[in-house]
Amino acid sequence: MKLDSNGKLAVKLALIPLAMFGFGYALVPIYNVFCDVTGLNGKTGEISTVEAEMKKVDESRMVTVEFDTNVNGQLPWKFGPLQTSMQVHPGQVVEAMFYAENTSDHAIVGQAVPSMAPAAASVYFKKTECFCFTQQTLGPGERRNMPVRFIVDPKLPENISTMTLSYTFFQAKTAPEVAHDHAPDNKTDS
Repeated sequence: MKLDSNGKLAVKLALIPLAMFGFGYALVPIYNVFCDVTGLNGKTGEISTVEAEMKKVDESRMVTVEFDTNVNGQLPWKFGPLQTSMQVHPGQVVEAMFYAENTSDHAIVGQAVPSMAPAAASVYFKKTECFCFTQQTLGPGERRNMPVRFIVDPKLPENISTMTLSYTFFQAKTAPEVAHDHAPDNKTDS
């Protein structure tokens, strides 16, 4: 069966949306690999605790790590750092604490998304533990302190003396199975 020019055009036009869908589907993993390799978009990396503890601490240098937090408007939570900044030696394993509080009357699952500024510093900022690695479930009125353990790589360029770690909490679209045992305690105050 031979297609006329209108048939060929119809086939080409039908293939365009399929190619666009395929490109869009592949774009997210390609973008993530690109960001991991280049450090663009402020994505920070992970490092094992053992590997972090093997780094040599550069005690001759101090770097300021500032903390910035945001909550998406759809999420009824309060969220912030317990300290607004820290002075750290490159190579030193450090812990910073953050808090999150669910101000609603029902359990909600949230997910934190980190970013780093300047973007060039992100490849030198490695976390050994972070609440952003997993979704967080908070019951109604629940408040939780959450640690972030990290290291600033001693290879951080000398011209970078301040880094800003920023988190934005979003309500999770697909929540893990959550225990629905959030009934109030039957205890009475004495």
